[in-house]
Amino acid sequence: MTIYTKIGDTIIGDKIIVEARKIDDITVIVKSGRHKAQRTVLKDNAKCVIDKKVRFLKD
Repeated sequence: MTIYTKIGDTIIGDKIIVEARKIDDITVIVKSGRHKAQRTVLKDNAKCVIDKKVRFLKD
């Protein structure tokens, strides 16, 4: 299992489980057109695990 710990490292998945001591407020962001998404920041011992992998990934 690879553990990403450097600034700018990214994980991608259909379902990601997160844990952290502090979680910021959720912000709605625009992805494309009418499509919206949510973003938040995890702080202090943040950890993310992919629970379901992405089936299709565009380059």
